[in-house]
Amino acid sequence: QVQLVESGGGLVQPGGSLRLSCAASGFTVSNYAINWYRQAPGLDREFVAQISSSGGRTIYADSVKGRFTISRDNSKNTVYLQMNSLSPDDTAVYYCTRAGFGDWGQGTQVTVSS
Repeated sequence: QVQLVESGGGLVQPGGSLRLSCAASGFTVSNYAINWYRQAPGLDREFVAQISSSGGRTIYADSVKGRFTISRDNSKNTVYLQMNSLSPDDTAVYYCTRAGFGDWGQGTQVTVSS
């Protein structure tokens, strides 16, 4: 059974950092491209970042480029999203998913506020 569990969210001040984790089970993350998405209140879910199945290619939304880094630990079957220089505009529920599949975790809330 495929399962994705996001964690690491929380409340952080503007300019702060968080690292989100996406622990996968039921499949091997290194066999798939993995995406992070986010959804802010009242807005559509938007793409944030992707890591390719090989791990050699990453893609970022313009809004997070240079601040966020997606990475993967194959030994833990986990994908990470390091988020730096956070701003209130980054407040959202963050989700991970296998690219091209309908698997979604429950999400983790990130709130950036002073």
